[in-house]
Amino acid sequence: MKKGDFVYISYIGRLESGEIFDLTDEETAKKEKILNTNMKYSPVPVIVGEKFIIPGIDEALLEMKIGDEKELTIEPEKGFGKRDSKLLKVFPKSMFKNDVKAGMVVDMGGMPGRIQSVEAGRVRVDFNNPMAGKVLRYKIKVEKKVEKDDEKVKAFFEYFSIKPEISVKENELEIISAIPQQLRKRASEIIFKYTKIEKIKFIEVCEKGEKAKDI
Repeated sequence: MKKGDFVYISYIGRLESGEIFDLTDEETAKKEKILNTNMKYSPVPVIVGEKFIIPGIDEALLEMKIGDEKELTIEPEKGFGKRDSKLLKVFPKSMFKNDVKAGMVVDMGGMPGRIQSVEAGRVRVDFNNPMAGKVLRYKIKVEKKVEKDDEKVKAFFEYFSIKPEISVKENELEIISAIPQQLRKRASEIIFKYTKIEKIKFIEVCEKGEKAKDI
């Protein structure tokens, strides 16, 4: 693989203890009795070298080809980073509307964190990624590579769990969907960089009786 390749990969991510924390295979999830019925299990799209996956996997993909499998041991620096003490914050309990307990995940201004402790009217929240500071073991496989421009566009948005209606004609792309403004910018950068598309139209359809979605 090389930087800019659009590929689909499957993987199983484990902690050093062997516990699975992330995977793309439904049968393995059933076997390990960790199936989440709200989750879609399938290979995930990745653009090599564009930070769509942790550095340890991104770098490994550069040495792989379609159909290759590889087992990796990834240190925190190439995984989800080291734990940062600055991301441990203390808040007065009065800030929380509902009763809170250690272990709960809360959203503080759009930033998710896990409650570490509740003591003397104070709540200690850890905003580090749960995998930060941990050595990870991954088994990955490159399932396929997409070459056509329309397939690349679909793969990009699939990564963000969006399935827009698209049309590509004479190097002009039309995207019919309510796409957030920040994602439009990122999409434009990637599409112009790695496809032959020269013009993009973002189209949001609003029918009578409906309100346009905030973007």
